[in-house]
Amino acid sequence: MCYDRLIFRVHAVQRMFERGINEAEARTVLQKGDVIEARADDLPYPSRLVLGFSKQRAIHIVAADNHAERETIVITVYEPDPKRWDSTLRKRRS
Repeated sequence: MCYDRLIFRVHAVQRMFERGINEAEARTVLQKGDVIEARADDLPYPSRLVLGFSKQRAIHIVAADNHAERETIVITVYEPDPKRWDSTLRKRRS
């Protein structure tokens, strides 16, 4: 799920700026990407890790959904490190 209303945490904005990822790319990843980890018990809102692509660049986004306010909160955005993720970028290496 991705609500139309996106809230970007300061951390996410800083990381997006450092990594050259813009809001449109983040929105596309959230709308079209695949949830590779779901954390239903996270507080204060359930969160998920989403894998998507922008111009063949892999992007991971950690986001949470505040269902009561119908908003998606972007917590962080990054390019997955191949040293920490398998070749599909969907599973963490042990």
